Amino acid sequence: MPRLRRPRSPVHTARRTAAVLLAAAALFLAARPVPAPATARVPAAVPVAVAARDLPAGAALSGSDIAVARWPAGVLPGGVVADSRPLVGRVLAGAVRAGEPLTDIRLVGPGLTALLPAGQVAAPVRLADLAVAALVRTGDRVDVLAALADAGQAEVVAGGALVLAAPRPASADVDPAAGLLVLAVDAATAARLAAVSTTATLTVSLPPP
Repeated sequence: MPRLRRPRSPVHTARRTAAVLLAAAALFLAARPVPAPATARVPAAVPVAVAARDLPAGAALSGSDIAVARWPAGVLPGGVVADSRPLVGRVLAGAVRAGEPLTDIRLVGPGLTALLPAGQVAAPVRLADLAVAALVRTGDRVDVLAALADAGQAEVVAGGALVLAAPRPASADVDPAAGLLVLAVDAATAARLAAVSTTATLTVSLPPP
């Protein structure tokens, strides 16, 4: 004779149903992403002038060379500006990449000495041949040679000096900066350059990188 199963009570069925529902709710809550804290906010973005394309050292900035991007305020370097107007006509002291903020130490001008390596000074050197000066670009490294009138050969008085500024005026006849370079050298070399410039003709050569 087959054994009949005792029907389950409604209370037992309700308990099992509730347990299944609670398990499903726990799985649902565990799968949900954790909400961001109410205090977390996206950093504010501010306008900043950046290079519109890759630019070489010594380039005079035009309006087409500069773009305005929006950067989070907390990651911006110092010395930036919000638009292109203060930068048009300024000369780059070093090469920049497209999208890089144009800071004051990237420009020839009041912030020029910020480019100086430790223990060096900015020394002006006037070259006799303006055509040679026109070949030099800001950011180059040059050897400065001094040639005395009665010397058989030129002497290197500064080797591998970093060019901080190399103005190239449109009219050398009216610009007192024609042929003038500004180099980063140590103090002893700067004194030597000043001394030889009074008696020797100065020129430069560009050593291999």
